[in-house]
Amino acid sequence: MERPRYFKNTQPDDAPTATAISEYSEGQTRQAWENYVTGQSEASSVRSEIAQSWQRSMNLGVDATRRHSRKIEHDDDVDRLRRKNASLLRAARAAFARLEPHLADAKTMLILTDKDGVIIDAIGDHSVLEEGQDIHLEIGGVWNEAVIGTNGIGTALKTGKPTYVHAAEHFCQGVQAWTCAGVPIFDPFDRSVIGVVDLSGPPDIFRRHNIALVVAAAREIEIALGEQQREERTLLLESFLNSDASRPDTSVLLLDKVGRIMFRRGLDDRLHLPRPDFAVGHQLLPLRSGMTEGDIRAALPADVETDGITRLEIDGLLRGAALSLKRSHRIRPQDTVAVRINPRPKVSEDEIVIVGAAPKMLQAIELAERAAAANVTVLIQGETGVGKELFARLVHSRLKSRDAPYVPVNCAAISKDLIGAELFGHVEGAFTGAVRGGKAGKFEQADGGVLCLDEIGDMPVELQPYLLRALEQRAVYRIGDNERRPVNVQLVAMTNRNLRDDVEQGRFRRDLFYRIGIVAIEVPPLRQRDRDVCLLIDYFNAAFSERLNRPPLHFGDLVMGRLKDYRWPGNVRELRNLVERLYLLKSGTEVTLADLPNEITEPTDGLGFSHYVDIEEAPVNLENMEALTIRRAMKAENGNLTRVAETLGISRPTLYRKIKLYGIPRD
Repeated sequence: MERPRYFKNTQPDDAPTATAISEYSEGQTRQAWENYVTGQSEASSVRSEIAQSWQRSMNLGVDATRRHSRKIEHDDDVDRLRRKNASLLRAARAAFARLEPHLADAKTMLILTDKDGVIIDAIGDHSVLEEGQDIHLEIGGVWNEAVIGTNGIGTALKTGKPTYVHAAEHFCQGVQAWTCAGVPIFDPFDRSVIGVVDLSGPPDIFRRHNIALVVAAAREIEIALGEQQREERTLLLESFLNSDASRPDTSVLLLDKVGRIMFRRGLDDRLHLPRPDFAVGHQLLPLRSGMTEGDIRAALPADVETDGITRLEIDGLLRGAALSLKRSHRIRPQDTVAVRINPRPKVSEDEIVIVGAAPKMLQAIELAERAAAANVTVLIQGETGVGKELFARLVHSRLKSRDAPYVPVNCAAISKDLIGAELFGHVEGAFTGAVRGGKAGKFEQADGGVLCLDEIGDMPVELQPYLLRALEQRAVYRIGDNERRPVNVQLVAMTNRNLRDDVEQGRFRRDLFYRIGIVAIEVPPLRQRDRDVCLLIDYFNAAFSERLNRPPLHFGDLVMGRLKDYRWPGNVRELRNLVERLYLLKSGTEVTLADLPNEITEPTDGLGFSHYVDIEEAPVNLENMEALTIRRAMKAENGNLTRVAETLGISRPTLYRKIKLYGIPRD
């Protein structure tokens, strides 16, 4: 039986690789170029994106006979530029190192540029690297359209889309002996274009899948940038929480090292921004190293009044600032630790509340809100019970349309044979058991809203390419049908698995991982949110008291201390169930240790608590020695679990299992 086809073999006209290289005619393209640059005719016989770029190049006054691009000549200027883009270079390091061995004899070079199209790194075949110097396709070369016209780097920067430019499609004659495929790199914070990855070489190296390789490299760089930014935000949040500006009754804007708002607390309404320039991601002022509190105050918009400004320094360097706003911007204190999500229209459900004040939780909330604003795919990762589905609803709640659909799908709950039809739909008679008249899939049902794929790690590998193509093309084809159906869907994927391990072991496609992980949100387990345990108990206590019309329970200091020490392997779900159980079983209001489950009060293996004892305090046995060895290795490797596993000679899944078994914090 022939396998059902979910998509056509051809791509849509607006896709970056829609025109096959077999359709390219060097003679016709060169004749079209000559006619265009001499003013004899319009560029009607070339691809529309090339024609538009030629027109821009002509309007910019680019000399079509130019033999090479411009280059920054002074090494000091190049070094200064590379230091300015140190984060981008660091993020690209792993991707470039992985690809470099494959480019050594492939007659190609891989290029990294900054947001202005200036090359800041290049690797590849040495002979091609040398040839590139003839046209200044080298570090320091400037390749935006204003300098050298139509090319893979400059045109990708201008359009913000993956672009290939082949041979005579280049605007300048001197670079028409090259082919290039460029993909823009987006800042995970505000989705601005901050650089380009480009694959270049002689025309005979062109293949249609070159663009896919470069897209994967660009997405890998974006994920690395996102991880850098999350680490930076965590450090800033910790610095802020340890400062005087972290008073719970204070309205605060937290700025990063360039003056962008990376966190906001206590503003008029968490569901609607009070003013556009207070939005997360907006650059409120140009923050620079060496600025004093007075300098920061002077650089603020005139109508932003502050009660105080705190410089946030890390390792002696200015890395951000906390602005305490005047009382006019404050709200109720309880709203500073809760994000409220209104029920969906025409859906019978309660208000959803995300409670948390721990830095990692605040970071996850902020990422979800920014991802919704940027309309990008989101990967939510976390253990069972941490509340991943709440963050999916948070993304949905921030969409502009209140009627936007929210369609959840559990990939693990649908059989392997039916999940394709469930996602993409089918026409009548497409397979045995198909619904009469056909059926729209979840993608079509989620058009204009959010499609939430839970347990995405369980999606069959053979179906993953079709999901990737649907995301890239923003269209689906029902099973048994050749009609292209455009869809505008924001995908939110969730998993409690380590997808990086699945990628390395071949269970999950690398290109799909980079596509769905544009914004990756790590929802922390409750054991890493010790300050949130009390907040959650207070919230659930009040919620069940109101629902059951009973006086709230009282948790004494001894009981609260034991609950804070407990590891909560079931996370927030386990804590909620405990509070509900207490309401169902107790007739009084005073909670004692005797009311708590045995696993909390008397853990038989000593592993139920979030703290752990040193080896000197514990019995000398194999388990304690193994736990101590792992902890020391984690400290030596600064928490890099990949290197820890290599040092100990065990696999990463085994390391994760032992970390969980011995209750070792992963911070």
